[in-house]
Parts: sequence; structure tokens; C-alpha cells
Amino acid sequence: QVELVESGGGLVQAGGSLRLSCEAFGRTFSTYVMGWFRQAPGKEREFVATISRSGGDTSYADAVKGRFTISRDNAKNMVYLEMNSLKPEDTAVYYCARSRTSWRTSESTSYTYWGQGTQVTVSS
Repeated sequence: QVELVESGGGLVQAGGSLRLSCEAFGRTFSTYVMGWFRQAPGKEREFVATISRSGGDTSYADAVKGRFTISRDNAKNMVYLEMNSLKPEDTAVYYCARSRTSWRTSESTSYTYWGQGTQVTVSS
């Protein structure tokens, strides 16, 4: 049984920062690629960032590159998303997900387990 639980969302002014956390319950966390996705009202879910099993390699959507940082702590079964210079267009529900692939991917269909999501709202 795998469960992903996100936390850290909230309301922040434009230009501010938030750090999202995702705790994974289940064995062998370190053997899976992890990712963050987001979904704004009325829009499709979109890729934000992904991180390799070791944490040594990362990929980002162009919209967040240079502002967001994904990281993981395999000893704690945690994955994080540090978000800086937030913009109103970053407002969305953010989801943590575990991939079924051994390589980093931005395709949501490659992710088999999802958290419940955490709301991030950026005011202008």
C-alpha cells in the first residue's frame, strides 16, 4: 500500500515563497522517481518538476524553471518543492506523485500513485 501526503500549501503574496512537502508511506521509496504536478481551476493537470531516484537529477517545466526547486530525502521518505518568486499564475492545487518508470518523465500517465493535493494561492 502506497500513500502520499502533501503539506505546506497556503496563501502567499506575489513574490513570496512556499515550501511544499510530500511524505511517502510505503516501502522502497528510494527506488522510485517522484514528481510534482499542479492543476488550476478550469485547466488540465500539468507537470511541474521531477526528480531521479537518487535525487541527483531534476527536470522542470519551463514556467517554473529558475524559481522552483525539487529535492528529496530518501532517509525520511520525503520529497519537497521549494517555490520562490511566486506569481498569481502559480495558483493551483499541487500534487505529489510516484512514477512507475525508472527514468524522469513529465508524462502524468507514467505516475501511478498520487497524493490528495495541497492548495497554493498567490495573490497579486
